[in-house]
Amino acid sequence: MPTFAAIDIGSNSVRLKISRLQAGRLKEIHEDREVTRLGAGVFGGGLLAPESMSQTVQVLRRFNRAIQECGADSVRVVATAALRDARNSRTFQEWVRSTTGWTIEIISGLEEARLIHLGIVSAGRLDARSLLLVDLGGGSCELTVSRQGQLRHTVSLPLGAVRLTGEFLKHDPPRKGELKRLQEFVAREITRIQDRVKSARVGAVIATSGTAAALVGAANRLARPRKNRPATYATDEMIRRLANQITRMTLEQRRKVPGIGPRRAEIICAGAVVYAELLERCHLAGFRYSALGLRDGILAQMAADYDRSTRSGRAIESERWESIKRAVEHYRVDLHHALHVRDAALLLFSSLKSVHQLPAEYREWLAAAAMLFEVGDYVNRSGHHRHSYYIIANSEILGYTPQQRRIIGSIARYLGKSRPTAGEGPMSTLSPEERENVTKASVLLRIARALNMGRSQSVGKVGVSARNGRVTMKLTPRGKASVDLEVWSIEKDRDYFREVFGRELSVAAA
Repeated sequence: MPTFAAIDIGSNSVRLKISRLQAGRLKEIHEDREVTRLGAGVFGGGLLAPESMSQTVQVLRRFNRAIQECGADSVRVVATAALRDARNSRTFQEWVRSTTGWTIEIISGLEEARLIHLGIVSAGRLDARSLLLVDLGGGSCELTVSRQGQLRHTVSLPLGAVRLTGEFLKHDPPRKGELKRLQEFVAREITRIQDRVKSARVGAVIATSGTAAALVGAANRLARPRKNRPATYATDEMIRRLANQITRMTLEQRRKVPGIGPRRAEIICAGAVVYAELLERCHLAGFRYSALGLRDGILAQMAADYDRSTRSGRAIESERWESIKRAVEHYRVDLHHALHVRDAALLLFSSLKSVHQLPAEYREWLAAAAMLFEVGDYVNRSGHHRHSYYIIANSEILGYTPQQRRIIGSIARYLGKSRPTAGEGPMSTLSPEERENVTKASVLLRIARALNMGRSQSVGKVGVSARNGRVTMKLTPRGKASVDLEVWSIEKDRDYFREVFGRELSVAAA
């Protein structure tokens, strides 16, 4: 039974969760968190403070000991807004690497939202209604519209509680002018998604993170209890009243409010303003707090990469396919042609397993590259393969890690005259093993594209066999069509095929 560890290095807190995969489900075996305020100096001065970095590293050392004691098979360390924005984030990354051996993965706000959504979906906490997920952290606020468990719209806004406190609330208690400027800024950012939220006719709001927990806890303790209202739910009226109350209090007074911890009291005013504005401007009745979060999504992704039959595996497959279709549409790729090339690539992958010996995950990455290899045409036909790599590697194609997008982009990159070399651009970011695998997958994609070179689907059937050191392909024309162009195009890559796979390639019309 594999054991996974997920670490979320946030702008306010650092969190660890370790779970074991049993019978297709994740079972928690250890959890830990600590407030380190890593992002406190970033949003004003642009730099991680030495004391915050030191404290965070100490916490990570503790996490490392716990991970070793639990015998985790795999560890994934993810960082969010603070490291996205800090000019000295590389210094911190190297400090962590030298101390723990971990490589920190800095994810985008949209990837953060996707993983949070995945964590909740994987736990089976979403029903068929249209939902809004809100994760207000220290540096950013991720808003996601979900319908029937499918991610529909996502936006990351610079509305983190640590960020807003540092930028707007300079006095204790906050002055009216400070609160007015804060409310205006929050309102401006919320306009980016409020129309989508309203049109989605959101049936419920689920909020994650410590700020939401504190607000719900405090609002329910200060409000008159109702029998039919769960303790994890707060109405818009309760949040608005709470925001008005705590923004008039001093820090010491806020620390005494039940439900608000001593460290959370320092940033709760900004968080309360964000939630009050969000609920009012999007016409939302309230929200329910969920203890699930980013670390749960990381664990779900790790479980899915290990076993695609899990609930999270099915959710990721759906996310990836929907995201690829959106990219195809956005970059005006010929969908019909892309699907034919993808089908041909998958046929070659299955028929030539004994030849290419690629890891199983390359099947999906090859299929993605087949769908997306022409996105570079959107930028310019000149150098379009280079453009395709850049778009695939850097766009928010959800469901794939940055490294996976780089691999997919590299497979799509080498379809022209250029060949992959170890020190060249995309290949320089890959390990020697991945370079070899990418080269093999790229050759398969070249042949798959050649099978539809005329874009007329002239090839009705493809027969592929591998024996006696030779790969033979027989192309059966569709009706009275000619496959001469396809045969010619495949023959152009015979020498390259032999160089990569050590096999002779022959092709002919059946």
